[in-house]
Amino acid sequence: MSSTLTVNVLIALAVVVITGRLVGVLLARIGQPSVVGEVLAGILLGPSLLGRFLPGIETRLFPPAVTPALGVVAQIGVVLYMFAVGVEFDAGTLRKRAARFVVVSQASIALPFVLGLGIAALIRPEFALAGVPYVAFSLFMGVAMSITAFPVLARILTDRGLTRTELGVAALTCAAVDDVTAWCLLAIVVGVTRAAVSSGMRAAALAAVFIAFMFFVARPIAARFANVDQGDRVSYETMTWTLTGLLVSAVVAEAIGVHAIFGAFIYGAILPAESALGRQLSIHRVPVITILFLPAFFALTGLRTQIGLMTTAHDWAICALITGAAVAGKFGGTVAGGRLVGLPWRFAARLGILMNTRGLMELIVLNVGLDLGVLNPRLFTMMVIMAVVTTAMTGPWLDVLQRGAATPVEVKAG
Repeated sequence: MSSTLTVNVLIALAVVVITGRLVGVLLARIGQPSVVGEVLAGILLGPSLLGRFLPGIETRLFPPAVTPALGVVAQIGVVLYMFAVGVEFDAGTLRKRAARFVVVSQASIALPFVLGLGIAALIRPEFALAGVPYVAFSLFMGVAMSITAFPVLARILTDRGLTRTELGVAALTCAAVDDVTAWCLLAIVVGVTRAAVSSGMRAAALAAVFIAFMFFVARPIAARFANVDQGDRVSYETMTWTLTGLLVSAVVAEAIGVHAIFGAFIYGAILPAESALGRQLSIHRVPVITILFLPAFFALTGLRTQIGLMTTAHDWAICALITGAAVAGKFGGTVAGGRLVGLPWRFAARLGILMNTRGLMELIVLNVGLDLGVLNPRLFTMMVIMAVVTTAMTGPWLDVLQRGAATPVEVKAG
């Protein structure tokens, strides 16, 4: 990387972080999570606003050579963040709860998936690109409607201090299962699009094997290794090997077609949360991730959004239809699944609101669809708007249902 490019990347990163922080502070006054401000900051700095009215400044701040480099920084940041989330996510607390949360998670996928298939049938004549198979377009819309943004949800729970509460554990568990399932479905969709269904099924099978290996084989080894150090001191050797394991896990997950961030999260989850190593690597001990790296990722997604493509009332009506179906499907499916396994109405409703959070994972999926030619830029923009709106809805809805509810209680392992 040349010195000029390095300076440009640093300037772009500084502008993104500062703008995201300022917008986040303003939105926090109306109960919005900081991540919404960071995404909106990217939209404001990108072609939707700055590029439309002051294109020279946008080009100056974000020249074409900067975007790929900024993307690398953002990807590294989100991998590190998901690892830190995994460290705080004590998998031992799920032994008596996992089964019913899997049921809830699958219900939260099924209903929006079906609604996505219906919307695909409705809009395909207008929005599907030539040569895209009907099955591929329909399945992709179903998967895109089913996504829960795991990292965004984790960020919201962190901001609200809910990560280790009963609701937080339930939400993270459902979201983890939900997105792993969605990524396996996405692998199948990619295979269908490329006329190779067997490759998609193979990716799904390998993902299941990888998860089982990490929890049943790697976890005991990692737990023993994490407890080598005494007291609160962690040696450089332990930290080095731990971070090496993180990178290997992320690479393996990416190689089998799931996504590197799941490998990072799963590796964090197999480490003992209460060990010295776990405490050292918890989110609040590594603020550089949430303050510097993660905003770069959310802002970068905003830079790719072109709201100017939405030019007619018809476009906005389709966007509203997609958003409404996404909300109804995710919330309704989660509540129905929650009630089916005996969760209280209020708890199931709050869980449904959290599961309706989208953003990061949704945008990753949408970019895959754009790259494959399944989505055109206009439909891509509509789906991005849906992701931002559903994420922005989470805080206010949760506040309404939280009124009068019992104080969240931390879940203890054991």
